[in-house]
Amino acid sequence: MNIQWYPGHMTKAKRAMQEDIRLVDLIIELVDARVPLASRNPDIDALGKGKARLIILNKTDLADPDCNERWAEYFRGLGCHVVSANSRSGAGLRQVNGVVQEACREKIERDRRRGILNRPVRAMVVGIPNVGKSTFINSFAGKACAKTGNKPGVTKGNQWIRLSKTLELLDTPGILWPKFEDSQVGLRLAFIGSINDDILERSELAVELLAFLRVHYPGAMTERYGLADEDMSGSEAEILECIARARGCLARGGGVDSDKAAGILLDDFRAGRLGQITLEEPPVKAEPSTAEDQLWRKNDR
Repeated sequence: MNIQWYPGHMTKAKRAMQEDIRLVDLIIELVDARVPLASRNPDIDALGKGKARLIILNKTDLADPDCNERWAEYFRGLGCHVVSANSRSGAGLRQVNGVVQEACREKIERDRRRGILNRPVRAMVVGIPNVGKSTFINSFAGKACAKTGNKPGVTKGNQWIRLSKTLELLDTPGILWPKFEDSQVGLRLAFIGSINDDILERSELAVELLAFLRVHYPGAMTERYGLADEDMSGSEAEILECIARARGCLARGGGVDSDKAAGILLDDFRAGRLGQITLEEPPVKAEPSTAEDQLWRKNDR
């Protein structure tokens, strides 16, 4: 299943980021803890060259706890500052101010030597669609500063937000990159809802997700949908049919509505109702992020 999605407005958004990058001291990049590499736009590294970097490992409540700290260590190994967070609940966000000051310590000290006092740190908040940037900003600020939504593309333009005398944020639209060289990247982004669902074949996507879950998190399906061992012994398409029957997704004539069952499965995964699941494992050594990393295999650990 080869997924590509790069709507025209993203070209405009990238151009705006290129123009504004010179105005900021720090780049705060949000990644989804379930797919920390797939949810990194490789263009950000080129755009932010020479800028201080802070990675917000977001949605850690939805990810496998065993993996979250290893991902944080991986990004620290790349020279980034890291905060693990759940922006929706606010968990972890109290650390952000201190980490921002540490990340920009050289800039702050340089200003002081020049006699420039109380100049705020300016940070650009970046990330792919639906990774939680606006939710992060609103939770961090303690008020609704940015529009939020559970679909990609809610933020349409850049917006400056003054949080305090020491920090200003530039909210930017979520942007992807023109082509996913690895088909697995497109799949992972579709799983977490960063690709517009309207261009996807949900039944095919659900089958791909089931192929991963049945190997690495089989208990997630048996517990959520009450499936028996014999239900899990068939193909992924047959497992989807079992989920359809368990959830009453029936079509006319007594058949099953696999498309409706696929929507239920994807919604359950995205909302964390299948449990805490991570789809990628960090490389053994910190290396520049790449789309060629393989899906996580628990039995390789």
